[in-house]
Amino acid sequence: MKSFLFLFCLLNFIAFGQEFNCQVSIVVEAKVEVSTADKAVIDRLETAIFEFMNNQEWTSDRYKTEERINCQIQLQIKGIPSYGNFTGSMQIQSSRPAFHSSYNSTLFNFQDDDVNISFTGESPLILPKNGYRDNLSSILGFYGYFMLGMDYDSFSLKGGTPYFTEAQQIVSNAQSSGNAGWQSNEKGNKNRYWLVDNILQQLFEPLRECNYEYHRKGIDQLYDNKEEGRKAITASLKKLTKISTVRPNSINLLNFVQTKVNELSNLYIDADTKEKTDVVNVLKGIDPANSSKYEQILN
Repeated sequence: MKSFLFLFCLLNFIAFGQEFNCQVSIVVEAKVEVSTADKAVIDRLETAIFEFMNNQEWTSDRYKTEERINCQIQLQIKGIPSYGNFTGSMQIQSSRPAFHSSYNSTLFNFQDDDVNISFTGESPLILPKNGYRDNLSSILGFYGYFMLGMDYDSFSLKGGTPYFTEAQQIVSNAQSSGNAGWQSNEKGNKNRYWLVDNILQQLFEPLRECNYEYHRKGIDQLYDNKEEGRKAITASLKKLTKISTVRPNSINLLNFVQTKVNELSNLYIDADTKEKTDVVNVLKGIDPANSSKYEQILN
């Protein structure tokens, strides 16, 4: 009886948290000199990021193993100015499964070029509930919550709001650190501040509606009725023109449509010419600078 109770408690413990199935890799540019000591730290860093993403509770929801969010984080090290200090970029990608299918649709794919971190492995990575501890845990915490927001938004209309709010709080806490990526007045608008600030603005509600309808009414319906699923996808993308008219070249807008271009090429491969032209015109209107990418859907 005691063994059964122990197993029951263990299973219930495992069911909470562990929302991510996150694969982690670190790539060092060939031009960067890496000492034996640096190599040891990089190995510890890869393990620490893996454990940070996969082993903590991000939400209060129960997750089965097969329900975990598949994601990848690749840290590209471009410089090691001193022992335990690294500069570079980070590629973050997440996906969600389509109903009745083994197919996974990419939700978020972003390269953060403002990565400046310190890590030696002497203390574990911890994301405090309030306040700022270090840049690495803040960056990982930000993207963890942002990926959760995108995922929950894809299953229920604006269901990701609590997680986007958590991400925004991390931005607020990190602004006093002086590190890049957290401020509104930095060169360009491709940083963490604008990613989450935009997504929570009323102006960007059509993007969140698109995320939900694209996946729940489109991707999740393809198994039962591919033509109706595609129609829903086209209709959802048309909602984005409301944003592009007022806020052209928004980081969130461009990131969403550019993430979907390969998927759309495959989905519309057997669509008629009118249907293909319709969706291509929508995409080109949103992101005219990359018109040639969207024209591949016509082939």
